Amino acid sequence: MCGIVGIVGRGPVAPLIVDALKRLEYRGYDSAGVATIDDGQMERRRAEGKLVNLEKKLQAEPLAGRIGIGHTRWATHGVPNETNAHPHFSTDVAIVHNGIIENFAELRAELIADGYVFASQTDTEVVAHLISRELKRGSEPVEAAHKAIRRLEGAFALAIIFPSHDDLIVAARNGPPLAVGHGDGEMFLGSDAVALSPFTDAITYLEDGDWAAIQRNGVTIYDIDGREIERPQTKARSTSFMVDKGNHRHFMEKEIHEQPEVIGHTLAHYLDFVEGRTRDIPLPFDFSQIDRLSISACGTAFLAGSVARYWFERYARLPVDIDVGSEFRYREMPISPNSAALFISQSGETADTLASLRYCRSQGVPIAAVVNVPESTIARESDAIFPTLAGPEIGVASTKAFTCQLAVLAALAVRAGVQRGHVSPEQERELVRFLSEAPRFATAALKLDDQIEKLARELSQVKHALYLGRGTSFPLAMEGALKLKEISYIHAEGYAAGELKHGPIALIDENMPVIVIAPHDRNFDKTVSNMQEVAARGGRIILITDTEGARRATINAMETIILPDVPEIIAPIVYALPIQMLAYFTAVFMGTDVDQPRNLAKSVTVE
Repeated sequence: MCGIVGIVGRGPVAPLIVDALKRLEYRGYDSAGVATIDDGQMERRRAEGKLVNLEKKLQAEPLAGRIGIGHTRWATHGVPNETNAHPHFSTDVAIVHNGIIENFAELRAELIADGYVFASQTDTEVVAHLISRELKRGSEPVEAAHKAIRRLEGAFALAIIFPSHDDLIVAARNGPPLAVGHGDGEMFLGSDAVALSPFTDAITYLEDGDWAAIQRNGVTIYDIDGREIERPQTKARSTSFMVDKGNHRHFMEKEIHEQPEVIGHTLAHYLDFVEGRTRDIPLPFDFSQIDRLSISACGTAFLAGSVARYWFERYARLPVDIDVGSEFRYREMPISPNSAALFISQSGETADTLASLRYCRSQGVPIAAVVNVPESTIARESDAIFPTLAGPEIGVASTKAFTCQLAVLAALAVRAGVQRGHVSPEQERELVRFLSEAPRFATAALKLDDQIEKLARELSQVKHALYLGRGTSFPLAMEGALKLKEISYIHAEGYAAGELKHGPIALIDENMPVIVIAPHDRNFDKTVSNMQEVAARGGRIILITDTEGARRATINAMETIILPDVPEIIAPIVYALPIQMLAYFTAVFMGTDVDQPRNLAKSVTVE
């Protein structure tokens, strides 16, 4: 997750920006940079690698100026080097950016046709040139920034400065978080309050769709149409910790809202959005040379692997075995020498998963791992690791780690399909484009929180719930049930919708809520038949679908949660968010300890 810092100060800001960036190091990065304005001139210092490299450059070539922006970058578009590091310049603007501009290729072609020359491979530079073009057409900086922001599609956070105005930072948020800090004759901007804690505890959080003009005497916040709006100023808890809850009630809520950002960064690690290709990340095996993939994991990670089985078998025609670690390790499964093993763990320390890995090691098969902690035991004992760039996950119930696991696994499935000859170059480009849209659709899903919160109040009154789904929505149904029982302590079960008649239908009555996850896909009509069976017995149906699914559903649902129409490959990623929010708000209404539910641990290191 990239980190953004901006300061309109009373003295030199470059050292302060670097200090604030250090507080964002927990988010992960591969390059860093700072730009300032001094006497109408923009200057910047950038460096590949860690902040210490940037500090060395600043010691050798200090930056003056009372206004500046800084950035720590996770590479998305373009390799991690100094040229692609932020800030990016056009002739009269500097910018730092977090997120993915989905329509950058279209905008880039348009700007090249207008004579703009690109120095980097990034999507960020497109925004700088867009603003520059509006300035040349006669717009003032705030207006130019607004016109450019309105052209952008995707999930993004921006900080923009202008050499002609040493009292102005324009910020914008559409997905990744931004916080404005209030000082005495100075103002601050950061990806979260942690970055700003040395300077101020008076914080205003921008909401999705907000953009702002920040000056030394205050901030003016606008909606996407340019109307002034008010956002509350809050008192941030002063902390030296690397992570805090910001303006969220719980870490789980914060981590749910971080998902558009971290999904984007994870996907960008495995996919080249510029070329529309999967990246050539080293594997301990060639997918074309194996005849079976064994996946093992526990809990939510197991359910991520269960979704991935559908992807690998559909896109790569690769048979997949999947087991929970506690079963895999003891059943002594015979493993073909032409197979490979894949293990999934948020912590990388899960005891049963680690034991399963060691069994596969004893069988001499190549081993890969999807982990969120690259220094973990599972990572160290694997032949290759595929990191999920979720950042620290504090809430015990996994949210952003789960969707990042899905992002990694989807990218790997596409790569497997390419290597095995089942995904053509044209299909690869299409699938990469579909995956690049996941952060935007995740942002849209988060905007359903008011509807889901109202529904959760009613759900908090029940003692049992059923979740149903088909295809990739079946493991998602199990994940929804797992989340609800983990943090609200309501008994819930997830079933394949086709299994309804084989037992669960006996539980249906007017008191039983049945949450049905049903995007309008190849399985939709069959799932509608199962919903009719529930409705005929008085069950209270909560339907999670899309606009087409809502139109075609022929049942009277208690509530219908309508998500955008999304490509099939990203549906499990996007649909994960409403089931997480439903569990979260239900637990809040029940007054449970959301972040640390009873009897559970974040890292299960014993059997």
